[in-house]
Amino acid sequence: MHIKTNYFTKLIIMVMVVFLYGCEHEYNADIIINNAHILTVDPDMRCFEKGSLVIRDGKIAAVGNSEDIEGLYRAPENIDGTNKLVMPGLINTHTHAAMSIFRGFADDIPLHVWLNKYIFPIEQEFVTAENVAIGTELAVAEMLRSGTTTFNDMYYYVDQVAEVVDKTGIRAVLSKALIDFPVPGTPTPEQGMKEAHRLIEKWGAYPRINFAVAAHAPYTCSPKLIKDAKRIADKYQVAFHMHVAETKMEFETFKKEYGHTPVSFLNDLGVLDENMIAAHCVHITSEDIELIVNKGVGVAHNPQCNMKIGSGVAPIPRLIEAGAKVGLGTDGLASNNDLDMFDEMRTAAFIHKLINNDPTVMDAKTVVKMATIGGAKVLGLEEQIGSLEAGKKADVIIIDLEKAHARPLYNIYSHIVYSMKGSDVETVIVDGKIVMKNRDFINIQEDVLYGKVDSLAAEIGDRFREIAVTNTKNNNVE
Repeated sequence: MHIKTNYFTKLIIMVMVVFLYGCEHEYNADIIINNAHILTVDPDMRCFEKGSLVIRDGKIAAVGNSEDIEGLYRAPENIDGTNKLVMPGLINTHTHAAMSIFRGFADDIPLHVWLNKYIFPIEQEFVTAENVAIGTELAVAEMLRSGTTTFNDMYYYVDQVAEVVDKTGIRAVLSKALIDFPVPGTPTPEQGMKEAHRLIEKWGAYPRINFAVAAHAPYTCSPKLIKDAKRIADKYQVAFHMHVAETKMEFETFKKEYGHTPVSFLNDLGVLDENMIAAHCVHITSEDIELIVNKGVGVAHNPQCNMKIGSGVAPIPRLIEAGAKVGLGTDGLASNNDLDMFDEMRTAAFIHKLINNDPTVMDAKTVVKMATIGGAKVLGLEEQIGSLEAGKKADVIIIDLEKAHARPLYNIYSHIVYSMKGSDVETVIVDGKIVMKNRDFINIQEDVLYGKVDSLAAEIGDRFREIAVTNTKNNNVE
């Protein structure tokens, strides 16, 4: 009896050791961030001064006070969030990433001259599959560095854009720009339509990649092309992306030729609905605002680009007050010239206060929502991203608060919009995977990338000087 008791005692101890050892080394999460200042941007706009966020299988498993979560989860990756801000990744609702190779190429020129005499000609020469890959990777590096985890892109050679997105780990909504004249890689709009079909069918099942259909603008696309493009979007139930009412010239031309504003013209074509992403919407009327709200159109606001090109300031406070979906975007690097969404937030807040002569307009909390959950709503992804909530995809940025310009901290929204910079972003997580940690990229070799960019820029610079001389001689720029 004594022997049996001793045997069973030892057996029980062994089982307990194995159990405890197994529990100690068994993970029920992938990443845990502890003791951080967490801004959720959830419907209640909850904020935790000492919070934890748990990531499992690419999604947020839990978010809340550290004291409530601590000890419930174990993960191989534990991040100390002391003196850090954790918030949703920023969402850039309108850009042309590969145009990073044309940053500073042609500045201080009116939009229509800039497009027709500089951008369209240089694109015909230098927009190739290889160069689009280079330009997109450069843009993605800049976006990740400054906290953008999702971008909505319209450009050419979209296979190459998608490959870069897949490689780098960022999230994107991609579309091929359909235009009524030959563009890089697509000699006719009919071929462009076929390409739109092919791209959606090829990439539709890839993680982190959503597709849209893009008709470039009302002034570059025939009514038939616009309607045909929208039919493709409806067939595949994807977003329809378009530049709308960007300049006064566009607005006046449509009033003269069609008796419509650009917005009412598109409404007559039957393309305004909740799946449409309308970039800019600078020159719109009260009737246009009513149409945008009633049809559920999402508006991508690009304040810096609109200011730089002198196209005006979109009536965003009126759109928001009326109930429109509004997100923030940078536009392309040839017309902004950066992709820093923190900088864009600050500009958005300041410009509307200025033109309305009202410091209460576009308060900091409103602007933060535009850059996160507002952008997600514009892209139709609000059930997946845009806020830190259990069950949503884990697109998270960690910001260093140990900076002179981050002290003292009284109001986190004010800090984000008026004080913080893209360079304060320390770590970026997309789809539950770390893509930048302590400012070091996981999937981008910067030295190799920058070497390619510099070599390409030397060629573009030589050609720019030739184009500038020709345009000056022809008096194309006053």
